[in-house]
This record gives sequence, C-alpha cells and structure tokens, in this order.
Amino acid sequence: MLYTQDRTQQRKFLANAWQKFLNKQPLDPLEAQLTQIIKIHPEYHSLIQNIESDFFPESGEVNPFLHINLHLSLTEQLSINQPQGINEYYQKILEKVKDPHKVEHFMMDCIAQMIFSSQKNNAPMDHQAYVNCLKEASK
Repeated sequence: MLYTQDRTQQRKFLANAWQKFLNKQPLDPLEAQLTQIIKIHPEYHSLIQNIESDFFPESGEVNPFLHINLHLSLTEQLSINQPQGINEYYQKILEKVKDPHKVEHFMMDCIAQMIFSSQKNNAPMDHQAYVNCLKEASK
C-alpha cells in the first residue's frame, strides 16, 4: 500500500520492501521497483529503517523517502509518457548529460519545485509550470 497520504504507512511499505530485498524474499513488482531505486542510493541504505525521522531541507538534509518516491513517480510518468512529451524531454536532457540517473535528478527537481510551490501557495499543482521546467532543462 504505497499510495497513501499516511506518511508512516508509506515509509513502512518502503522500509519493509527494502528489508525483504535484503532478506532475499520475493518482492511484488512495486517493491522490486522501489528496491532498485534504493540500491542505486547507498547513502540512504542506513536511513530507510528510520521511518519516524524528520529531514530538514533548510539544514541541507535530503529526505530519502521523498527522494525515492520522486524517482518512482518519474519512472511512472516516463512509462506512460505523461505529461505528454516527457519522454522527449528525458531524451534531450540525456543527450546533454549522458547519465540516466543524473537526468532523473534534473527532472525530479522539476517535480519537487511543482510540489513545493503548491504547498507553499496552498494551491493545486501547476502542471504547466512542471512542463515548462522540463522544457527549460532540456534546452
């Protein structure tokens, strides 16, 4: 049950998937996706079990749970090409950067900006601003 508004439930799902991976237990497809993302982020391996921890970006901390979920969100968007044309933006950025993981991080920054702006302004997410950010990153 990853898709929930409950922070603790969401973090437990992620932590349980990682533990299952470490224990070499069978994973469902979503757990397998998550663990592949966690694998490429060794800096988060020790943090995944700390589901009650708070992370403060203003102090330079990265929230590993948010980061992993942004990767997952982007993976989903790319798999269905939504927003329309996102795969083209990905390819254009990849031509410049040459590193798929770095490309994801550039694109995730655009998602994070959209979310932050929405929360800061208590407004709906501005999908056009997200697309504009992707366009700018792909120039």
